[in-house]
Amino acid sequence: MSDPASEIHTMLFIANEWRPSHTGQTFETVDPSTEEVIASIPRGDAEDVDDAVSAAREAFNGPWRRLTPEDRARFLYQVARSLESRLEEFARLETLDTGKPLQHSRNEILNCVRYFDYYAGAADKIHGETIPLGPNYLDYTVREPLGVTAHIVPWNVPLGMVCRSLAPALAAGNTAVVKPAEQTPLTALRFAKLFLELDAPPGVYNVVTGFGEEAGRALSEHPGIDSITFTGSVETGRAVLRAAAEHVKPVVLELGGKSPQVVFADCDLDLAADEVAKGIYSNSGQYCDAGSRLLIDGSIKRPFLERVIERARAIKLGAGMDEPDMGPLVSEEHFERVLGYIEVGKKEGARMLIGGRAEGFERGYFVAPTVFDEVESNMCIAQEEIFGPVLATLSFGTEDEAIEIANNSSYGLAAGIFTRDIDRALRFASEIQAGYLMINEYFSGGMGSPFGGYKQSGIGRERGLIALDNYTQIKNVVVKVGQNSPRRSAGIQDALAPITKPG
Repeated sequence: MSDPASEIHTMLFIANEWRPSHTGQTFETVDPSTEEVIASIPRGDAEDVDDAVSAAREAFNGPWRRLTPEDRARFLYQVARSLESRLEEFARLETLDTGKPLQHSRNEILNCVRYFDYYAGAADKIHGETIPLGPNYLDYTVREPLGVTAHIVPWNVPLGMVCRSLAPALAAGNTAVVKPAEQTPLTALRFAKLFLELDAPPGVYNVVTGFGEEAGRALSEHPGIDSITFTGSVETGRAVLRAAAEHVKPVVLELGGKSPQVVFADCDLDLAADEVAKGIYSNSGQYCDAGSRLLIDGSIKRPFLERVIERARAIKLGAGMDEPDMGPLVSEEHFERVLGYIEVGKKEGARMLIGGRAEGFERGYFVAPTVFDEVESNMCIAQEEIFGPVLATLSFGTEDEAIEIANNSSYGLAAGIFTRDIDRALRFASEIQAGYLMINEYFSGGMGSPFGGYKQSGIGRERGLIALDNYTQIKNVVVKVGQNSPRRSAGIQDALAPITKPG
């Protein structure tokens, strides 16, 4: 089996060339399981971003745009096959960089394959419409690519977040500049090698590594970028939105969540406990849609919490390469942030039943599966996104109270409900203020399921055919036909008569 370190690329990728940053500066990416330095990566800045945008523009105006949709589809399919054949290599590299369990990384790389397969199938089916205006007109729409798209991706699912937005962008005919998170740049860079091997036109896929305040800001503010897709914090999302407003460009934002998992007394308690644990402890709680608030019917609170705690205690922590149930957090900074929230929860008066700093690890950023009880809805740990394996438990008495608590959040990304009563489930789905609802299973859905949030959880939807809307613009063409038919106008007065326009 190949050593993941043997396929580490430590250069920027621009116009199908590997190059250092203009300044020559670098930063270190670290294995969060061991705290050991993996590699030094170029610290790109505005000048590097400018080169990448220029390369992407040249590709968009040239060979990439001239490809037929069928040829683009074929290329995306080839990317999928190439990645699939290297699944284990990419999974091991992802685990090295993030610390997550190896099987978890395998599943995420497989999802990347699925994204490219899905949008390969859509590339030649991006249709326009005809609008009936009568026999003397042909009115039709064309969906055209935007141009150069920017993809600023987070560290929690590094390559998965690249592929989720990159695949539909390329399928629609755009080119791309990717800025991976500084904590986890390795797979986005390794992915570039596939484009080289497949002879992609130079500039179709470009990667500029670096810090958000330098490379990320330069990409957001660049006048040559035609759209921005960003996943990250609300604060940074606002900055991206302000930068986009300067040049009036579209954005897609996924900005986090504080998603509730609502457990009613009539549900299968064992099944619900399995799903609740999965919903908060998968990827060490480092998912935007992690089910970090547990709302329990008060009549079953004790027996259900016992089930959840039993599952939390059974979770095996360890380095990702050792195939544990749960790995470390991604960085020292984030490790301290999550531990800080745990201390805040205690000070607020919530009762920690299990968890905190993991014992038995001399190195690595390990936090044990954590459960808080006696949480009030206005507490910090019930309102703010912790992005770690920390579950805040609240109880309710009625269905209306459950909905009120669930909606008491500035976020609205996802929610789960566990009940045997389908009428109740559908009532809940209609009342909850969230963009993604799951009933009796958490993290359900697929490539075709639109994903995005309400309120401060973001703007726009990713996945599914609707994601193509993020990367296309509509052109309306109206043709006057039937030139030999009699003219209605009797003179200049008729020709200049007031025109009734829609809107």
